[in-house]
Amino acid sequence: MNGQKRSDIQTGAEVDIVLKQDQRTGKLTRGRVKDILTKSPSHPHGIKVRLQDGQVGRVKHILK
Repeated sequence: MNGQKRSDIQTGAEVDIVLKQDQRTGKLTRGRVKDILTKSPSHPHGIKVRLQDGQVGRVKHILK
């Protein structure tokens, strides 16, 4: 599942995100969602989240 819809993402979900500094390379970082930062119901580049370790980025994949 991609991370473009806010309703698909819950706190505690395991996700792959792209950090701001990795946007050019597309390098993914895996972690668990602590906070959902995007307020709108969807975003074409992915919903912005904060992981439990404090890193912030846009969700590219939601893992089960």
